[in-house]
Amino acid sequence: MSNTPLDQTAAELGMGGHLAPEKDDAGYRKRMERRQEVQRQRVEERNKEKGLILVFTGQGKGKTTAGLGLVLRTLGHGERVAIVQFIKGGWEPGEARALQAFGDQVAWHALGEGFTWETQDRQRDQQLVAEAWETALSYLRNSDFKLVLLDELNVAMKLGYITAETVIEGLRERPELCHVAVTGRGAPAELIEAADLVTEMTLVHHPFREQGVKAQAGIEF
Repeated sequence: MSNTPLDQTAAELGMGGHLAPEKDDAGYRKRMERRQEVQRQRVEERNKEKGLILVFTGQGKGKTTAGLGLVLRTLGHGERVAIVQFIKGGWEPGEARALQAFGDQVAWHALGEGFTWETQDRQRDQQLVAEAWETALSYLRNSDFKLVLLDELNVAMKLGYITAETVIEGLRERPELCHVAVTGRGAPAELIEAADLVTEMTLVHHPFREQGVKAQAGIEF
């Protein structure tokens, strides 16, 4: 009698055409035990701590949302957080109102005057970015803050309002365990190279472009 893998599988099939429960459960437990051991070894081997540079970029939505998720997580651990918004600033988003509940634990600065097509004043935009960067540096250098979110800074670099070299030099002034998240489409190659984590949001569908759905409270702002 042959004993090929196919024969073995056939022998393990029950009346319903599935693996017999006791065999399937045993195999599943064995696989999970191996996976658990691999994960345990990985965790033991990776025990460093350091302040991370996290970049959220790409054409898809969710970059600022990802950064604010880190903000909420950090606040939940009782740490202080600073948020500096470049470009944005023409309105008060729902996140700003919600985070007021954390009081002095979070510092929020919306230091732009809106998108560039709204301001139509390049010199003014450059001035605001320069002022926002000085504010950002004051938090990046402050060991009281565990996380600094620099929202839409990638856009400011893409437009030439501030250089990637200036930004990277400033990020290096952080205390050892301070994390920084940088959001916005068009992250420059220099920042991507310097970052510890880079996530690119990919646009698949967008209701504004495809369906004419306007920006809605709780989703876009």
